[in-house]
Amino acid sequence: MIKLLVVEDEQTLSEDIKEILSGIGEITQAYDGAEGLYEAETGVYDLILLDLMLPEKNGYQVLAELRQQNIQTPVLILTAKDGLEDKVTGFQKGADDYLTKPFYREELILRVKALLKRSLGLYDENLLTFGPLTCNLAKNEVSCQDGQLLPIQGKEFELLVYFIQNKDVIITKEQIFDRIWGFDSETTITVVEVYMSHLRKHLKPSGVDKHFKTLRNVGYILQEKI
Repeated sequence: MIKLLVVEDEQTLSEDIKEILSGIGEITQAYDGAEGLYEAETGVYDLILLDLMLPEKNGYQVLAELRQQNIQTPVLILTAKDGLEDKVTGFQKGADDYLTKPFYREELILRVKALLKRSLGLYDENLLTFGPLTCNLAKNEVSCQDGQLLPIQGKEFELLVYFIQNKDVIITKEQIFDRIWGFDSETTITVVEVYMSHLRKHLKPSGVDKHFKTLRNVGYILQEKI
């Protein structure tokens, strides 16, 4: 499941954005810059929609702090500030795109999809590939080059997609747990090891299991080259 973070202090607009983008992914809302920065620092989001005029910390500050921490989550700035200087500042701070208010529903959807397609490596809106694997995000199916479907479903599917989207990046067990099970889950972090074991077993026919490396007491990495 794609995860989007909306940092917007106008609650009515935030709800409108949530409704517009609900068909794309799971939406988390933050209503001030400090809360938005805290959420973004978890590194579990695929895209951040960031207002500039925020209480506590403004959008420029949030963006600058994220990039200073080397958090490269794509950021789409949403703001009423439409001056060239404002746009230049936004891009200099590390924004990936800029959309001025008021905006059209269709344009917001297209901008979000374009950023996700580029950052997640999708060659089609619903298809994600890694080696011989193709993940169909619409059907929640994983297939090999020969068309064989692998028995990877539910949380295992989400886990595989998360790793492919972050290939060659070390992902901690805490990040995996927060991303797949959520901060308020009643289960424990040991569930990550259980699902990783199942996932590797189901990936054996494709050979992709050999691309996973366990980093003791840290987490895992999916390496494109082994």
